[in-house]
Amino acid sequence: MHGPAWVGWLLVLLCAAAGAYCLVRARTVPPAERGAARGEGLMALGMAAMACPASAAAAAAWSPWLFTAVFGTAGLWALARRHLHHAVGAGAMVYMALTMVLPPEWWGVSGPPERMGHMAGTVPMGHPAPGGVPLLTGLLLAYFTVYVIAAGVRLVPAAEAVARTAAAGGPAAPAGPPGVLRACRVAMGIGMLAMLLAL
Repeated sequence: MHGPAWVGWLLVLLCAAAGAYCLVRARTVPPAERGAARGEGLMALGMAAMACPASAAAAAAWSPWLFTAVFGTAGLWALARRHLHHAVGAGAMVYMALTMVLPPEWWGVSGPPERMGHMAGTVPMGHPAPGGVPLLTGLLLAYFTVYVIAAGVRLVPAAEAVARTAAAGGPAAPAGPPGVLRACRVAMGIGMLAMLLAL
């Protein structure tokens, strides 16, 4: 990822916290939602690993290929289970992992001559030139922006209902796992947006 290291560390913290929460809560949600909660938790932990700044530790040259394999498998699994959002998220992670190792020329992106000498795998986990296909990056940014806004708007009515019930003197409904899991999804969407912007 490009950008300051502190942005990477904030993404690591956000994604790791969301992933850990989703995995812990996967045991308490209804059985029909457990698979989705586990998938989101693992995706968030993978995002945390990918967001780790290059200055933190020298990453192995094979790590982007590992991310590609893991997220590619997760994407195929999500497609088989008909979870389109998870498949798009996994596909975005595969795309970002490939931009770590493939030179800009491979994507058809031309740049200044000093960037054209970038060799695949020379600087994994934070290459100096922006990578990827601008149109694909833009489409993914648009998708995750719409997703975050729509999911965030869905959180607001639930919070208002809880507040009205409590104000009326009724038993306060727990904000509990479903609301927090939805908030984790919003946080992961924001993390995905930040990672795509730093691509």
